[in-house]
Amino acid sequence: MIYYEDVDVGDDLPQLVKGPLTEQDLVRYSGASGDFNPIHTVPKVAHLVGLDGVIAHGMLIMAYAGQLLTDWAGVGSVKRIKVRFSGMTKPTETLVCRGQVTGTSIEDGQGMVSGKLTVKGQADDSLKLKGDFTLILPLRHNNL
Repeated sequence: MIYYEDVDVGDDLPQLVKGPLTEQDLVRYSGASGDFNPIHTVPKVAHLVGLDGVIAHGMLIMAYAGQLLTDWAGVGSVKRIKVRFSGMTKPTETLVCRGQVTGTSIEDGQGMVSGKLTVKGQADDSLKLKGDFTLILPLRHNNL
C-alpha cells in the first residue's frame, strides 16, 4: 500500500505495458463493454469507412490508463480521470502507460495526489491518450 506521505511531486508511477493487442482482445472488450461498433471487430467494415483495419476501442485504452493508476494506488483510489484521445490503436500494437505526480495536497482530511498520464505505442512512441488524474491516498497518520 502506498501512503500520501510517500509521494512527492515529480514521482513517476511504475509504467504499465499492455499488449501486444489482438483482434480477440477487441472482440472480448466489445462483449464486456457492449460496444459492438464493427470498426473494432470487422476488418471489411473498417476498410469501408476508410481505416487500414480494425482499431481498438478508445475506452479500452482509457481502461489501461485507469489500470496504471489502480495498480499503483489501489482500487477505489481514483477520484477523477480526464483524458483526450490522440491516436488510433491497432491490433499487434504494444502500449506503454505512464504517469507522473504533479501535485499533492490535503483536502478535508484526505491525501490528494494529482498528475499527468500518457499511453503511447511502444514501437513508435505514438501518442494514443493523454490526460490527468486525481487520486485519494490514505494518510499514514490521520491527524492532519
